[in-house]
Amino acid sequence: MTVSTTQHAPTRSAKPARNFAWAGLVPLFTFLTLFLVVPAGSVVLRAMTANDGSLGFSALRTAFSGQNRDAFVFSIGLSARAALMGVVVGTLLANAVTSIRRPKWLRSAITSFSGVAANLGGIPLAFAFIALLGRQGLLTKVMNEAFGFNLYAGDFQLDSTWGLTVVYSYFNVPLMLLITLPAIDGLKQTWREACANLGGTTFTFWRRVGLPVLAPSLLGGFLLLFANSFSAFATAAALTQKSLIVPLRIGFYLNGDISANEDQLGFSLATWMMVIMTVFYALASIRST
Repeated sequence: MTVSTTQHAPTRSAKPARNFAWAGLVPLFTFLTLFLVVPAGSVVLRAMTANDGSLGFSALRTAFSGQNRDAFVFSIGLSARAALMGVVVGTLLANAVTSIRRPKWLRSAITSFSGVAANLGGIPLAFAFIALLGRQGLLTKVMNEAFGFNLYAGDFQLDSTWGLTVVYSYFNVPLMLLITLPAIDGLKQTWREACANLGGTTFTFWRRVGLPVLAPSLLGGFLLLFANSFSAFATAAALTQKSLIVPLRIGFYLNGDISANEDQLGFSLATWMMVIMTVFYALASIRST
Protein backbone atom coordinates (compact mmCIF):
# COMPACT_ATOMS: atom_id res chain seq x y z
CA MET A 1 0.00 0.00 0.00
CA THR A 2 1.49 3.21 -1.10
CA VAL A 3 0.52 6.54 0.31
CA SER A 4 0.91 9.42 -2.00
CA THR A 5 1.71 12.64 -0.39
CA THR A 6 1.22 15.91 -2.14
CA GLN A 7 3.04 18.93 -1.04
CA HIS A 8 1.34 22.25 -1.46
CA ALA A 9 3.46 25.25 -2.03
CA PRO A 10 2.95 27.81 0.68
CA THR A 11 0.55 30.46 -0.43
CA ARG A 12 1.65 34.02 -0.16
CA SER A 13 -0.62 36.32 1.74
CA ALA A 14 -2.26 38.72 -0.67
CA LYS A 15 -1.33 42.29 -0.08
CA PRO A 16 -4.28 44.55 0.57
CA ALA A 17 -5.11 46.63 -2.46
CA ARG A 18 -4.39 50.27 -2.04
CA ASN A 19 -7.48 52.41 -1.81
CA PHE A 20 -7.24 55.66 -3.71
CA ALA A 21 -10.81 56.75 -3.08
CA TRP A 22 -9.49 59.64 -1.00
CA ALA A 23 -8.01 61.13 -4.18
CA GLY A 24 -11.49 62.24 -5.16
CA LEU A 25 -11.45 64.65 -2.22
CA VAL A 26 -8.31 66.42 -3.38
CA PRO A 27 -10.15 68.90 -5.67
CA LEU A 28 -12.64 69.63 -2.88
CA PHE A 29 -9.97 70.29 -0.25
CA THR A 30 -7.98 72.33 -2.75
CA PHE A 31 -11.02 74.48 -3.47
CA LEU A 32 -11.79 74.89 0.25
CA THR A 33 -8.20 75.83 0.98
CA LEU A 34 -7.89 78.41 -1.79
CA PHE A 35 -11.32 80.01 -1.48
CA LEU A 36 -12.19 79.52 2.21
CA VAL A 37 -9.24 78.82 4.47
CA VAL A 38 -6.76 81.22 2.87
CA PRO A 39 -9.20 84.20 2.64
CA ALA A 40 -10.44 83.59 6.19
CA GLY A 41 -6.90 83.37 7.50
CA SER A 42 -6.01 86.56 5.66
CA VAL A 43 -8.93 88.40 7.28
CA VAL A 44 -7.91 87.22 10.76
CA LEU A 45 -4.29 88.19 10.13
CA ARG A 46 -5.28 91.67 8.91
CA ALA A 47 -7.48 92.09 11.99
CA MET A 48 -4.57 91.31 14.31
CA THR A 49 -1.91 93.35 12.46
CA ALA A 50 -1.44 96.91 13.66
CA ASN A 51 -0.08 99.84 11.60
CA ASP A 52 3.47 99.20 12.81
CA GLY A 53 3.27 95.53 11.80
CA SER A 54 2.93 94.17 15.32
CA LEU A 55 0.34 91.57 16.21
CA GLY A 56 -2.25 92.22 18.89
CA PHE A 57 -5.88 91.91 19.91
CA SER A 58 -6.70 95.58 20.48
CA ALA A 59 -8.73 95.92 17.26
CA LEU A 60 -10.63 92.75 18.05
CA ARG A 61 -11.55 94.12 21.47
CA THR A 62 -12.61 97.43 19.96
CA ALA A 63 -14.72 95.64 17.35
CA PHE A 64 -16.82 94.09 20.11
CA SER A 65 -17.42 97.21 22.18
CA GLY A 66 -19.49 100.39 22.00
CA GLN A 67 -21.53 100.89 18.83
CA ASN A 68 -20.00 97.80 17.27
CA ARG A 69 -21.32 95.67 20.12
CA ASP A 70 -24.75 97.28 19.66
CA ALA A 71 -24.57 96.31 15.97
CA PHE A 72 -23.91 92.70 16.89
CA VAL A 73 -26.79 92.71 19.39
CA PHE A 74 -29.15 94.21 16.78
CA SER A 75 -28.05 91.81 14.04
CA ILE A 76 -28.31 88.77 16.32
CA GLY A 77 -31.82 89.82 17.43
CA LEU A 78 -32.91 90.45 13.84
CA SER A 79 -31.50 87.14 12.65
CA ALA A 80 -33.10 85.21 15.53
CA ARG A 81 -36.49 86.79 14.83
CA ALA A 82 -36.24 86.12 11.09
CA ALA A 83 -35.10 82.54 11.72
CA LEU A 84 -37.93 81.90 14.18
CA MET A 85 -40.53 83.17 11.71
CA GLY A 86 -39.00 81.03 8.98
CA VAL A 87 -39.09 77.93 11.21
CA VAL A 88 -42.73 78.38 12.22
CA VAL A 89 -44.15 79.30 8.81
CA GLY A 90 -41.88 76.93 6.86
CA THR A 91 -42.74 73.96 9.08
CA LEU A 92 -46.47 74.63 8.81
CA LEU A 93 -46.21 74.87 5.03
CA ALA A 94 -44.12 71.70 4.87
CA ASN A 95 -46.76 69.86 6.91
CA ALA A 96 -49.43 71.13 4.52
CA VAL A 97 -47.41 70.02 1.50
CA THR A 98 -47.04 66.47 2.85
CA SER A 99 -50.84 66.16 3.06
CA ILE A 100 -51.29 67.07 -0.61
CA ARG A 101 -52.46 64.10 -2.67
CA ARG A 102 -54.15 65.74 -5.66
CA PRO A 103 -53.18 67.20 -7.98
CA LYS A 104 -49.93 65.26 -7.97
CA TRP A 105 -47.96 67.99 -9.72
CA LEU A 106 -48.66 70.58 -7.01
CA ARG A 107 -46.06 69.24 -4.57
CA SER A 108 -43.37 69.21 -7.24
CA ALA A 109 -44.29 72.75 -8.22
CA ILE A 110 -44.08 73.97 -4.62
CA THR A 111 -40.72 72.33 -3.95
CA SER A 112 -39.31 73.63 -7.24
CA PHE A 113 -40.42 77.16 -6.42
CA SER A 114 -38.99 76.82 -2.91
CA GLY A 115 -35.62 75.82 -4.34
CA VAL A 116 -35.57 78.96 -6.47
CA ALA A 117 -36.92 81.31 -3.78
CA ALA A 118 -34.47 80.03 -1.16
CA ASN A 119 -31.59 81.27 -3.33
CA LEU A 120 -33.12 84.59 -4.34
CA GLY A 121 -31.84 87.73 -2.67
CA GLY A 122 -29.96 90.94 -3.20
CA ILE A 123 -31.16 93.83 -5.33
CA PRO A 124 -33.96 91.93 -7.17
CA LEU A 125 -35.56 90.83 -3.91
CA ALA A 126 -35.29 94.30 -2.39
CA PHE A 127 -36.82 95.90 -5.49
CA ALA A 128 -39.67 93.35 -5.46
CA PHE A 129 -40.58 94.22 -1.87
CA ILE A 130 -40.31 97.95 -2.51
CA ALA A 131 -42.75 97.54 -5.41
CA LEU A 132 -45.03 95.37 -3.26
CA LEU A 133 -44.85 96.79 0.28
CA GLY A 134 -43.19 100.18 -0.18
CA ARG A 135 -45.05 103.38 0.61
CA GLN A 136 -46.31 103.42 -2.99
CA GLY A 137 -46.29 99.64 -3.35
CA LEU A 138 -49.07 97.68 -4.98
CA LEU A 139 -50.17 95.73 -1.90
CA THR A 140 -49.89 98.85 0.26
CA LYS A 141 -52.26 100.69 -2.10
CA VAL A 142 -54.72 97.77 -2.20
CA MET A 143 -54.86 97.46 1.60
CA ASN A 144 -55.32 101.21 1.99
CA GLU A 145 -57.96 101.74 -0.68
CA ALA A 146 -59.88 98.47 -0.45
CA PHE A 147 -59.74 97.78 3.29
CA GLY A 148 -58.84 101.17 4.77
CA PHE A 149 -55.69 99.75 6.36
CA ASN A 150 -52.67 101.99 6.29
CA LEU A 151 -49.60 99.80 6.66
CA TYR A 152 -47.41 102.80 7.47
CA ALA A 153 -49.69 104.35 10.06
CA GLY A 154 -47.58 102.80 12.79
CA ASP A 155 -43.87 102.14 13.05
CA PHE A 156 -43.63 99.72 10.13
CA GLN A 157 -40.87 100.44 7.64
CA LEU A 158 -39.18 98.15 5.18
CA ASP A 159 -35.85 99.03 6.78
CA SER A 160 -37.14 98.43 10.32
CA THR A 161 -36.66 95.22 12.27
CA TRP A 162 -40.08 93.87 11.32
CA GLY A 163 -39.72 95.02 7.73
CA LEU A 164 -36.40 93.23 7.29
CA THR A 165 -37.85 90.18 9.04
CA VAL A 166 -40.65 90.02 6.46
CA VAL A 167 -38.17 90.43 3.60
CA TYR A 168 -35.82 87.79 4.98
CA SER A 169 -38.78 85.41 5.31
CA TYR A 170 -38.99 85.27 1.52
CA PHE A 171 -35.89 83.08 1.40
CA ASN A 172 -36.04 81.67 4.93
CA VAL A 173 -39.50 80.10 4.67
CA PRO A 174 -38.79 78.14 1.44
CA LEU A 175 -35.44 77.02 2.82
CA MET A 176 -37.10 75.74 6.00
CA LEU A 177 -39.75 73.97 3.92
CA LEU A 178 -37.04 72.09 2.02
CA ILE A 179 -35.23 71.23 5.26
CA THR A 180 -38.23 69.85 7.17
CA LEU A 181 -40.12 68.21 4.29
CA PRO A 182 -38.12 64.93 4.39
CA ALA A 183 -38.43 64.81 8.19
CA ILE A 184 -42.21 65.29 8.10
CA ASP A 185 -42.44 62.65 5.37
CA GLY A 186 -40.74 60.32 7.84
CA LEU A 187 -43.62 60.60 10.32
CA LYS A 188 -45.41 57.29 9.76
CA GLN A 189 -49.17 57.13 9.47
CA THR A 190 -49.16 54.13 11.82
CA TRP A 191 -47.89 56.40 14.60
CA ARG A 192 -50.92 58.64 14.18
CA GLU A 193 -53.22 55.63 14.17
CA ALA A 194 -51.60 54.18 17.28
CA CYS A 195 -51.98 57.51 19.07
CA ALA A 196 -55.65 57.70 18.07
CA ASN A 197 -56.29 54.10 19.18
CA LEU A 198 -54.84 54.95 22.59
CA GLY A 199 -57.23 57.86 22.92
CA GLY A 200 -54.81 60.60 21.93
CA THR A 201 -55.83 63.69 20.02
CA THR A 202 -53.98 65.47 17.23
CA PHE A 203 -52.46 67.79 19.82
CA THR A 204 -51.29 64.77 21.82
CA PHE A 205 -49.67 63.26 18.76
CA TRP A 206 -47.70 66.41 17.95
CA ARG A 207 -46.74 67.01 21.58
CA ARG A 208 -45.59 63.47 22.38
CA VAL A 209 -44.54 62.10 18.98
CA GLY A 210 -44.37 64.59 16.13
CA LEU A 211 -42.43 67.47 17.67
CA PRO A 212 -39.92 65.27 19.56
CA VAL A 213 -39.13 63.43 16.30
CA LEU A 214 -38.85 66.70 14.36
CA ALA A 215 -36.89 68.54 17.08
CA PRO A 216 -33.41 67.89 15.59
CA SER A 217 -34.55 69.07 12.14
CA LEU A 218 -36.28 72.12 13.59
CA LEU A 219 -33.26 73.13 15.64
CA GLY A 220 -30.87 72.52 12.77
CA GLY A 221 -33.13 74.54 10.47
CA PHE A 222 -33.25 77.40 12.96
CA LEU A 223 -29.46 77.52 13.17
CA LEU A 224 -29.12 77.50 9.37
CA LEU A 225 -31.75 80.22 8.96
CA PHE A 226 -30.03 82.30 11.63
CA ALA A 227 -26.71 82.07 9.82
CA ASN A 228 -28.45 82.79 6.53
CA SER A 229 -30.07 85.95 7.91
CA PHE A 230 -27.00 87.08 9.83
CA SER A 231 -24.84 87.03 6.71
CA ALA A 232 -27.36 88.76 4.40
CA PHE A 233 -25.77 91.87 2.90
CA ALA A 234 -27.05 92.89 -0.53
CA THR A 235 -30.75 92.81 0.37
CA ALA A 236 -30.23 94.84 3.53
CA ALA A 237 -27.93 97.28 1.73
CA ALA A 238 -30.62 97.96 -0.87
CA LEU A 239 -33.30 98.57 1.77
CA THR A 240 -31.44 100.44 4.49
CA GLN A 241 -28.25 102.29 5.26
CA LYS A 242 -28.43 101.66 9.00
CA SER A 243 -25.02 100.95 10.44
CA LEU A 244 -26.53 98.69 13.12
CA ILE A 245 -26.41 95.74 10.72
CA VAL A 246 -22.98 94.13 11.00
CA PRO A 247 -22.45 93.29 7.29
CA LEU A 248 -23.28 96.88 6.33
CA ARG A 249 -20.95 98.19 9.02
CA ILE A 250 -18.14 96.04 7.65
CA GLY A 251 -18.81 97.38 4.16
CA PHE A 252 -18.68 100.94 5.47
CA TYR A 253 -15.29 100.40 7.06
CA LEU A 254 -13.75 98.55 4.11
CA ASN A 255 -15.23 100.50 1.19
CA GLY A 256 -15.24 104.05 2.51
CA ASP A 257 -12.57 106.71 2.63
CA ILE A 258 -11.16 105.64 5.97
CA SER A 259 -7.90 105.47 7.85
CA ALA A 260 -5.76 102.41 8.39
CA ASN A 261 -7.08 101.96 11.93
CA GLU A 262 -10.66 101.80 10.69
CA ASP A 263 -9.60 99.40 7.97
CA GLN A 264 -8.24 97.09 10.64
CA LEU A 265 -11.49 97.55 12.57
CA GLY A 266 -13.46 96.37 9.54
CA PHE A 267 -11.40 93.20 9.34
CA SER A 268 -11.92 92.72 13.10
CA LEU A 269 -15.70 92.95 12.65
CA ALA A 270 -15.47 90.41 9.84
CA THR A 271 -13.43 88.13 12.10
CA TRP A 272 -16.04 88.21 14.87
CA MET A 273 -18.74 87.61 12.29
CA MET A 274 -16.89 84.56 10.98
CA VAL A 275 -16.58 83.26 14.54
CA ILE A 276 -20.32 83.58 15.13
CA MET A 277 -21.14 82.03 11.75
CA THR A 278 -18.74 79.14 12.38
CA VAL A 279 -20.33 78.41 15.75
CA PHE A 280 -23.85 78.32 14.32
CA TYR A 281 -22.88 76.25 11.28
CA ALA A 282 -21.03 73.83 13.56
CA LEU A 283 -24.07 73.50 15.82
CA ALA A 284 -26.27 72.94 12.78
CA SER A 285 -23.91 70.22 11.51
CA ILE A 286 -23.89 68.52 14.91
CA ARG A 287 -27.68 68.53 15.11
CA SER A 288 -28.01 67.10 11.60
CA THR A 289 -25.84 64.05 12.41
